[in-house]
Amino acid sequence: MAELKQKLSCSRIVTLTGAGGVGKSRLATHVAWTLRRAFPDGVHLVELGKVRDPSLVPQTVVNTLGIQDRSMRDPSTVLVDYLSARRALLVLDNCEHLLDACAHLTATLASAAPGLRVLATSREPLRVAGEHVWPVPALSVPPPEWSDLPPGSAAKTPAKQYEALTLFEQRGAAVSPGFRLGPDNEAYVARLCQQLDGVPLAIELAAACMRMLTVEQILERLTKRFSLLTAGDRAGQMRHHTLRAAVDWSFELCTEQERLLWARGSVFVGEFDLDAVEYICADEMFPPEEVFTALMGLIAKSIVSRIVDDQDYHYRMLETIRQYGHERLAESGDEDNLRCRHRDYYLRLAEQCDSECSGSNQAHWIRRLRAERFNIWVALDFCATTPGEARTGLHMASALCFMWTAGGFLRSGRHWLDRMLSLNTEPTHERIRALWINGWLAHLQGDYASSVALLDESRELALLCNDDVGLTYAIQFLGDTENWHNNAERALPLLEEALERHRASGQWNAIALQIFPLRIHTAHLLGKTDCATELLRECQALCAPLGECWTLSWTEWSAAIARWAAGDLEKASEYLRESLRKKGELNEWLGIACCLSLLACVAAAGGDAHRAAVLFGASDTMWELADRMLYGIEKLLDWVRHSTQLSRKALGKKAFEAAYQQGERMTQEEVIAYALGDKRPHQASTAAAAPAPLLTKRELEVVALIAAGMSNKQIAASLVISQRTAESHVENILTKMGLTSRTQIAAWHSQQKDSP
Repeated sequence: MAELKQKLSCSRIVTLTGAGGVGKSRLATHVAWTLRRAFPDGVHLVELGKVRDPSLVPQTVVNTLGIQDRSMRDPSTVLVDYLSARRALLVLDNCEHLLDACAHLTATLASAAPGLRVLATSREPLRVAGEHVWPVPALSVPPPEWSDLPPGSAAKTPAKQYEALTLFEQRGAAVSPGFRLGPDNEAYVARLCQQLDGVPLAIELAAACMRMLTVEQILERLTKRFSLLTAGDRAGQMRHHTLRAAVDWSFELCTEQERLLWARGSVFVGEFDLDAVEYICADEMFPPEEVFTALMGLIAKSIVSRIVDDQDYHYRMLETIRQYGHERLAESGDEDNLRCRHRDYYLRLAEQCDSECSGSNQAHWIRRLRAERFNIWVALDFCATTPGEARTGLHMASALCFMWTAGGFLRSGRHWLDRMLSLNTEPTHERIRALWINGWLAHLQGDYASSVALLDESRELALLCNDDVGLTYAIQFLGDTENWHNNAERALPLLEEALERHRASGQWNAIALQIFPLRIHTAHLLGKTDCATELLRECQALCAPLGECWTLSWTEWSAAIARWAAGDLEKASEYLRESLRKKGELNEWLGIACCLSLLACVAAAGGDAHRAAVLFGASDTMWELADRMLYGIEKLLDWVRHSTQLSRKALGKKAFEAAYQQGERMTQEEVIAYALGDKRPHQASTAAAAPAPLLTKRELEVVALIAAGMSNKQIAASLVISQRTAESHVENILTKMGLTSRTQIAAWHSQQKDSP
């Protein structure tokens, strides 16, 4: 760890290399965590093991950073713009199957972002300029003569000096309480760890067998495996052979049902749940109850990991384990059948979401589809690459409309819809729907030309195929596109026609109800406030029996704009708080930012400059991750600029900056509570909350020097102490005050000076 930190301080790209299971990912993530305070703009772990398409690597990084980019720009360009002025650490984990894409992106970002550091893990180097390759060693094991000692004899070197033995003891005790290294078993454990060449994953697999075998039995069985693999030539064995042997051996220790599930379960990418594994992996010869028993057995043997999140259980395999299982699945000749069932399950999931996304389970569906997205990508890729499956792929991509829009996956939605539309050119109802959904996504990205072209084609095909439903949505979102491009006169007749068609059909769902925020916005542009209020009431009446939340939140947001424009601050604030409450429940990130920005404007206009400054600090921080603040709507941006100036003038520069920084440091949950409850930010969120008595006299001196802009080296020279001591003081200050950066310390010091 110390060596890696030193390498990262002098090299901007460091790649950890080594065989699978040697511990590259664990080392990288642990080092990154310990360095988090050195990177004020964050440490970001990008897990690439789930990604199969090299073209999706930049977008995966965009998603990991939380950048809500809705434009048509290349994801690499988005990353360059976002990271160019930031000091951040990017951890690219499991690059080996995407080497060219990772190398190209790393080189691009390194040249454009001088404050960026990249820590990559891969079985081989990226081979880019400036890269420092750091081979990850296996854990230390005793020398050969150490394990030749007879049981009960005293070793010259304590067993716990060897990392491999310590790991085995920890993992063995976890599955067999009371297990400890001692004179009676040290030699056996040493010999076992030597056989495994100190590879952590291999040691963990062996230790998991302590549930049913003694160390001597494990060693005996593993030795037979190595003998078969290497014909007794231990000297010539490579570490990747060692791991393969350990995994082979673990596979043989499994029951027949566990082996079958290991192979079949490799069809999953990333996390999966019990419903998925029972649906996909079970059949007439392997019923669901046996699948469940086999899953529990694989968990017990450390083949499958269990992840608990919000009281839901999910499961996953390490990539090395999954790849081994995939080899076994391919050997069985059952891979195509399993991939088809995998696609069927996620198609069914998409269809279920499509039918239920207009009710009270919207938050559940957004959360679930986000968690399942990598398996969804795999299912869509199966449709795109398997002959005869393209039309099913188009249907599935369209059924995921709620995921693309409410879930915020605009770019991913367009990627898959574009791909499926290129494979399905016949004039079908599936194509009509895919066209208007894709046109809507293009509009939400700000791609006016593509949006109009896609929606026009959808409208023409709908007329040709007598598809009234498709025609209604094509008209609706053509009106939407014109609406947000300030073409109210062209938008109004389109939206009116779509609204009347929906009223005539009586088939209301989350997408159909989107007509109301669009129509309300048009009413606002035309100065028809009373019309906007009537439309809001109609929408509320339609949403109530459905339990619909997402569209209603946008309708309330649009109504708030109309009330703000009419000068009714109280009603605008009421609508915005209602909208924010719903968006918080849905965790709709951009919607939350939209509400906070306008609530800040309302607070400024109402004379509460401090509240406005806090909300501007919080909302501006969120908008930093988006391509366009408030979707680039110029009138709203003018309101924000004017309101910011108003609150800055009312508070004065120092007080405004202090309140603004309070908002910057608030978490999403805290700022929502603040915006809804009209109370001061939680003390734990603010630098001002750390009371001076917590700090020693020397630490207060260090705080003053940090506020003066001094580095640790300069602080050490000023106080006549070592640089290491200065660094220790800074670390203690951050810990005591609950802060993460020197900037926050400086802000706290400034506020203490300004306090009476």
